[in-house]
Amino acid sequence: SIQARSAGTLRRFTDLIRKMAARPGKSNVSVPKAKVSKLDQQEFDEQQKALDRVAEIQGVIDDLNEQASEEILKVEQKYNQARKPNFQDRAEVIKKIPEFWATALLSHPNISELIDAEDEAAIQYMTELSVEEYEDVKSGYNITFHFNDNPYFENSKISKEFFVDDKGEATSSGTEIVWKQGMNLVSRQPAAMQGRKRGHEEPISFFAWFNDNMVATSDEVAEVIKDDIWNNPLQYYLAVAEAENLYDEQDLDEDEEEALDDDDEDEPPLEEEDYEEDDEEQEN
Repeated sequence: SIQARSAGTLRRFTDLIRKMAARPGKSNVSVPKAKVSKLDQQEFDEQQKALDRVAEIQGVIDDLNEQASEEILKVEQKYNQARKPNFQDRAEVIKKIPEFWATALLSHPNISELIDAEDEAAIQYMTELSVEEYEDVKSGYNITFHFNDNPYFENSKISKEFFVDDKGEATSSGTEIVWKQGMNLVSRQPAAMQGRKRGHEEPISFFAWFNDNMVATSDEVAEVIKDDIWNNPLQYYLAVAEAENLYDEQDLDEDEEEALDDDDEDEPPLEEEDYEEDDEEQEN
């Protein structure tokens, strides 16, 4: 079809530009022979010259992009170091607020979908969340959940690390969770999963994420925790508090309305003599 031929032509020219951009100023790519028969020599030369010029410009753009990436990396490293003492101060203050991190996690729309009632009971023992970005930002980061003693597992810390291996490939690894007898949330049977927020048939616990290393390059849970919750957990903690205050206000309004209704019912109806007295007072 015409649409398919046009798409094919566009792909071929895109490939040409990419090849020339890879060798700026030294392109040996010429206009396809199929085109030459439809162009006179002057038009052919002009088009070839234009393609060479595009390759040169693209080479300059690629160099600038590479320089920008290096500068951005330096800025990120600088501000990561500047933020560290503030993160430490925040962590110390948060310890004074019961169930702060559990509340923040459970109120995040993306994370709460992954947590069922039993996961939530275990997460209530969480005392701290920490994220460490390595000095070379491109080399990776570490996410750690800290817990009080609890009936579910022996670990006081459960971590997941994202890093670049010796082959230059992104990978991840997580802490092995030492479950207490009969409390393994990851190996629960499907019958125990009724009422989950997710519609999975398989017994997938949030805690399975720590040892799920299949998609290290696109781990949405890690990205949400590192870039959203860790950077500003207060907004999610306060979202729950605001919702609770709203419910309390609504309940108070309803109680006041009921009290007024009860007062109206308790007042005795006016006798006929009372009505006559009121009429006389109005006439006077």
